[in-house]
Amino acid sequence: MKWRFQIERTASMEFTVIPTVMFSVIFPIVMGALLRLPQFIIDIKGNKKWNFDWARFFGVGLPTLLILIYYTLSFIGLIPAIHLVLISGSTLATLSGVVLGYILLDNLENTSS
Repeated sequence: MKWRFQIERTASMEFTVIPTVMFSVIFPIVMGALLRLPQFIIDIKGNKKWNFDWARFFGVGLPTLLILIYYTLSFIGLIPAIHLVLISGSTLATLSGVVLGYILLDNLENTSS
């Protein structure tokens, strides 16, 4: 919260919204990855081949990435904001970021062969 407050204060002094939006997009992705990190470390200790589950990425990861891209572009002003983004505020972007961060590490699979 301290980082967010400092970024918002600096952004309001410089009359720019980009640092605040980028923080609200990147920070949840990092938090989602940190939620998956303990299991990922356990998986790394095994000496097995690595795979990436593309089906799960395209089914869950890509839609959350597209929500984050749309959220960012709508706040920057490059595309008009739809009703869903206006109602949810940053909640939808936060949830999408956490899911995306988790899915990125969860899709790396340790296969046995």
